Amino acid sequence: MGIVIDRIVLREIRMPLVHFFETSFGRTYERAMVLVEVRSEGLSGWGEVTAGENPFYNEEWTESAWRIVRDYAGPRVLNYELASAEDVDKRTAHIRGHNMARGGLEAAVWDLQARRNGRPLHQEIGGGARREIPCGVSIGIQDTVDDLLRKIETEINDGYQRIKIKIKPGWDVDVIREVRKRFPSIKLMGDANSAYTLADADRLKALDEFYLMMIEQPLAHDEIIDHVELQAKLQTPICLDECIRSAHQAAQAIRMGACRIINIKLGRVGGFGEAKRVHDVCQKANVPVWCGGMLEAGIGRAHNIALATLPNFVLPGDVSASKRYWKRDIIKPWVETTPRGTIEIRDDPGFGYEIDHEFLESITARKEELS
Repeated sequence: MGIVIDRIVLREIRMPLVHFFETSFGRTYERAMVLVEVRSEGLSGWGEVTAGENPFYNEEWTESAWRIVRDYAGPRVLNYELASAEDVDKRTAHIRGHNMARGGLEAAVWDLQARRNGRPLHQEIGGGARREIPCGVSIGIQDTVDDLLRKIETEINDGYQRIKIKIKPGWDVDVIREVRKRFPSIKLMGDANSAYTLADADRLKALDEFYLMMIEQPLAHDEIIDHVELQAKLQTPICLDECIRSAHQAAQAIRMGACRIINIKLGRVGGFGEAKRVHDVCQKANVPVWCGGMLEAGIGRAHNIALATLPNFVLPGDVSASKRYWKRDIIKPWVETTPRGTIEIRDDPGFGYEIDHEFLESITARKEELS
């Protein structure tokens, strides 16, 4: 029997970060996120749209995501019999771009399907290759190098297995040199968020001496060809993020030699269906993947945990404890890490955690129902 969604509830919530998070795009102090709840036969499934507050990471932002789900994607699945959650992608594929909006809706239907079947989400999507996932942290650009070194030390003491630091021109080679002096043996990577061009190849090549795990997305968000040329000049592996929005683009990048690692973000590729296809393409090509983060609240974080149980997620991802970002999360219990720097997999139906409805209502800025 298929799934018929009889109601979709959109919520915009606002959550201040414990500490500002800075990338080459700018600083974020508060997240404004769109949550999608889908209802069918008395059950609810939940998804989180991972778009930022501004169209800087990609073309999406909070307001666009709200409009896309409300006016375009939502009506295409409402009161339509879906054979399974995989049909959401097919029903909304006519929408050009806006993968995060579509992916938030699709993730909610996957959660609903898992709950209806009485299974944990990681099993529903075909995951479960491991009982705990290795965790890394992403550290934004800091006011000073000393601030950065202190934050790294804190995260290492908390057991995290990999440190990612944001870089940009002027906050790169000299900064990483200081980090390596202080922490010579940690797993370390740099994330540029498209802050460089091919003219900066020599500067990026200077990072080879620091034996980084990878440099993430050094060049433009839509530039695969220049990454081919850059990767040929570097010993350090390039990891593509913003460039990869589909399994087809992943296959192209791998075939051309544009990267040696791929970061899979659930929202960026449009949900679990496409994320699994990207995963499979990479696994077949022996290209490792890891799960990237977008400053998610608890629902999106729980979905990332489920995704990261697929077998080719062999590198520590950006999935970390709730307390790193929030004074209070919207799920119970909060996501926690072990002293080993891992997150243990929960087997409750759906994404594995309860919604903190009281807190959720208190931070809801607007709410709208489609029925």
